[in-house]
Amino acid sequence: MSTHLLATTDQTFTADVDQRPGLVLVDFWAEWCGPCKSLLPVLGEVAELYAGEVAVAKINADDNKATSDRFNVRGLPTLILFKDGVEQERLLGMTSKTRIAALLDRHLEA
Repeated sequence: MSTHLLATTDQTFTADVDQRPGLVLVDFWAEWCGPCKSLLPVLGEVAELYAGEVAVAKINADDNKATSDRFNVRGLPTLILFKDGVEQERLLGMTSKTRIAALLDRHLEA
């Protein structure tokens, strides 16, 4: 996992995402999820590219049911973009670096 990716849990989500100022992209994933594994290097690249502008976090949906339920995550991978702790948009399923970058750029320019 990239050094720019933050691992978060039910216990740390409030500090890592809810109370963090600015943009945080959260990846809800699971060990058994093939597309989630394919997305990992893409997220690592995005985290490095946007370091200092956007925090990128991962949360295992199976091990952190309270947070997954809180955000009604029903499919994996699910990427949710938060700004100042408030959900802005989500992307469902495997997606490209280009699509993730477009989402982040749109919110950075806003």
